[in-house]
Amino acid sequence: MNRKIFKTGNSAVVSIPTEYLDALDLVIGSEVSIELDRESGILTLAPAPPDTTLAGFDEDFTRLVADFIEAYRPALEALADEP
Repeated sequence: MNRKIFKTGNSAVVSIPTEYLDALDLVIGSEVSIELDRESGILTLAPAPPDTTLAGFDEDFTRLVADFIEAYRPALEALADEP
């Protein structure tokens, strides 16, 4: 599918068909990753990987907390439901 590049403000923009957005679970405001392979001249756009780090926290600590939550999710949810 061919698309035109157009200008909006100081940016160059390419519209993405709705069916492509739907297929990738993207909506207006979603973050995407864009990569350029200079050798092949191919530009790749993909959903951005989720940011799993928390500002001000060590990445290893953040991963340990995420692993803990995943391992003990049922117990944590049960505790959260307690009055």
